[in-house]
Amino acid sequence: MASLTPSEVARYHDQGYLIPSYRLPAARVDRMRESLDRLIRDNPGVRPEKLVSAHVVGRGDGKNAEGVKGSQDFLDLAMDPDILDLVEQLIGPNIILWGCHVFCKPAGDGHETPWHQDGHYWPIRPLANCTVWVALDPSTTENGCLRVIPKSHADKVTHPHLLEDRQDLTLQLRTTDTAFDVRDAVDLELQPGQMSMHDIHMIHGANVNHSSQRRTGVALRYMPGSSVFERNLNPVDGKSGVPVSFATRPLWLLRGQDLTGRNDFNVGFDKAGSN
Repeated sequence: MASLTPSEVARYHDQGYLIPSYRLPAARVDRMRESLDRLIRDNPGVRPEKLVSAHVVGRGDGKNAEGVKGSQDFLDLAMDPDILDLVEQLIGPNIILWGCHVFCKPAGDGHETPWHQDGHYWPIRPLANCTVWVALDPSTTENGCLRVIPKSHADKVTHPHLLEDRQDLTLQLRTTDTAFDVRDAVDLELQPGQMSMHDIHMIHGANVNHSSQRRTGVALRYMPGSSVFERNLNPVDGKSGVPVSFATRPLWLLRGQDLTGRNDFNVGFDKAGSN
């Protein structure tokens, strides 16, 4: 069984992020890399850094409401019992899956992800979420690994963000420079199968990939059953830089219960109950 040590749990809550000792088996990583290659081939018109809702399989032309032809394999990854065991130790026994974003930076021109806080973009109230970032390729300083500002989550404050009118960014909103000191940044270098976990208030980003090595991470989004996915909210009013349809985004109650009684687990599913 996958499990975090007490010191790992303490580190997550103190620092706002964690690289657990647990990692996916090599055979599982190989299968997910094959799924990634298919996902990219199935979405030739989508920048590979912007494969939003890769876990949501669409209807008709195969595309979901956010313009991506998703894959059941990424939903299976998000439902992996070992990953959920780790998440449960951090946010509790009531776990709702609401997102899966594949950030694949091609060699040579992989886009920058500006410094930001996830909570600025998302309609979760109260703001609470654990993101599990699973590496499918080596993720290094050279190819634009995830970077974090330790303890930037501590005050649970969402800082102002500025709109960047650029086409070479994964996301369009950047945390103001006065909110943190970039000299505090830590590079989260990962090998395939390793993962990082971070809090919704953590300031993080990633540099451009100018290297000859592709970099891919699958960001799995889990909120506790004490929060509500407020479908009528679009916090950044369409200025995120990626297409989102929060009003039709399906939710999965993976463990425990919806303590609020307000989350809708029917939206986004067909009559047969599949997405």
